[in-house]
Amino acid sequence: MRLIIRLIAQLIVIVAITLAATSAYVMIDAHKSVEVETVATADRVAFELENLFWREILWRGSMRRDKVLPVPNWESLSTLKLVSPGVCIAFAPAGEEPRQLCSRLEDVGAAAPEWFARAYREVFGPERPAARQLTVRAPETGVVVAIANADAAIRQAWSQISVILGIAASMATAICFLAAMAIARALAPTQTIIKGLRHLQDGRYRRPIAACQAAEFGLIAEAVNELAERLAHTAAERTALTKRLFEVQEEERRALARDLHDEFGQCLTATLAFAASIEAGASEQPDLAEDARSISRVAKRMMATLRETLARLRSQDLEELGLEACLIQLVAGWNARPQSRAKVHLDLAGNLKALPRAVSISVYRIAQECLTNAMRHGCANDIRVRIESGAWNDGQIAMTVEDDGGGDPASVKASAGHGILGMRERIAALGGSLSIGRSAQGLRIAARIPLSPPSGTAPTGPAMA
Repeated sequence: MRLIIRLIAQLIVIVAITLAATSAYVMIDAHKSVEVETVATADRVAFELENLFWREILWRGSMRRDKVLPVPNWESLSTLKLVSPGVCIAFAPAGEEPRQLCSRLEDVGAAAPEWFARAYREVFGPERPAARQLTVRAPETGVVVAIANADAAIRQAWSQISVILGIAASMATAICFLAAMAIARALAPTQTIIKGLRHLQDGRYRRPIAACQAAEFGLIAEAVNELAERLAHTAAERTALTKRLFEVQEEERRALARDLHDEFGQCLTATLAFAASIEAGASEQPDLAEDARSISRVAKRMMATLRETLARLRSQDLEELGLEACLIQLVAGWNARPQSRAKVHLDLAGNLKALPRAVSISVYRIAQECLTNAMRHGCANDIRVRIESGAWNDGQIAMTVEDDGGGDPASVKASAGHGILGMRERIAALGGSLSIGRSAQGLRIAARIPLSPPSGTAPTGPAMA
């Protein structure tokens, strides 16, 4: 719409400039026509009075030319017919006082507005008179002077301009209206193309742009549709690869957990048994008994660390116990740690038992990562985890983690850590969205994952709030 408005505004400016130029031309032409009429009036009246002069000489047979001309006779109706509207004639025969004969001012036209009259006077100044000798053979007979009435010139110019500009303004209005309709019709496909590009921006690649009548816009729409097809194909491949990557990752986690449990767990158990045996047999050697007890303490710390690591790595409990039990166990584990000062609250709503395996694993991993980040990097005293699923949730599972640690969402979004990136990729692979914002006193991480993504629709990227 902004382009259409700009084009129409430019068209209006062009029309206004054209009207201004037309007005200036009409004013100049009207001024020239007044001057031409003034000169023509002077020529006509001078010619008529010259004829009258010589007729009087012939009629009276007198050679005293300075006394022959009948002064009252020249101010007649026949002379007035020769004077153009708005022009005055001044004539003084034989050195007498000049007398003036003017045509009717009302015959020129209606009075012009004051602003126009002022502008006309500023541009053209006073009118110039036109003088004609009555006869060159008798200069003493006098001079005919014709001058246009200033108001008459302004009226004549206004009369011409008002008519021409009225027609021009009507034509300009019609042209602007029709041109605006034509421009709006020609640029109408841009809205469709912009809407299609918005869909691409939002990750909705399966909405092709309808064909446009204009050849240029048709080519643009075709190129955008081809780009959407490529992006949809690339997004589908990326989603499949991401899902496979997390499946392989879970398999590697289980294999690593199994190896740690079977190898390191047994070795640490044997180490504890050996240390206990050494401590029992070294009753007479206090130093050796103390070393054995040190070995036991170190082995127990390693066993505790190993159990925590196995708890983070293993996901087979989700298949055995279910998501709800694993989440309760996860929260209870964090609350049971003596060094943890934050209290974790868990709120579950809806049926979490029928979730797909990939969704259950992702929800658990996201909750695990959020709690780990809040405990390690935040100063929270209260952490609340809420997970809800069901028909009232638009067929999605919604998860929010809020704390009162007073963190900065912008720094979390811009962090180069793998935890946030992993959560984004997990959710994007399932067609969901992730937002990181501010809670009442800290951070709020919200995730939404569709339980049954529409077929043929590429997943949307993570939304950042």
